[in-house]
Amino acid sequence: MLPLHRPLLDEISLGAAGGAFLALVSSVIANLRTSRLRRSLAVLDGPEGPESVLDALARGTAETQALRAELSRAKADLDLARSELADALRHVAVVRYDAFGDMGGRLSFTAALLDDSGDGLVITSINGRTESRAYAKGVKEGRSDQSLSPEETQAIALALGRKARG
Repeated sequence: MLPLHRPLLDEISLGAAGGAFLALVSSVIANLRTSRLRRSLAVLDGPEGPESVLDALARGTAETQALRAELSRAKADLDLARSELADALRHVAVVRYDAFGDMGGRLSFTAALLDDSGDGLVITSINGRTESRAYAKGVKEGRSDQSLSPEETQAIALALGRKARG
């Protein structure tokens, strides 16, 4: 082993003590910053006052689950309303025309009242100078068992959103 000089050992000891002191100061500063950060994250503004991050996360999770359940119920209600609405007579079209050549003013009309599947009825009113007649015909899937006039066919096509064949 080599003999060490006393001044060199003193310098090494002082250097090590200085490094240890700097490490101690750095660790104290880091600890203070970490505890300050933890305190700032530990308390958040909640709906009922300050709350911890964990409480805020738990509340957010519970609210998300409640919203998902409510959304599921709303979707079920919407599906039920759509299925009930499919049977409603909501596709309506009216065709006005002159049934007789000597009459003007398009007083005669045909009205088609259909649901989503094309079921419903066609009502026709033919107005003449001395009399008026009304007819109603059932419609199933856009067709009728009875013969349809061109105006009735046109009204059904318009109610279903199709172009009338002329």
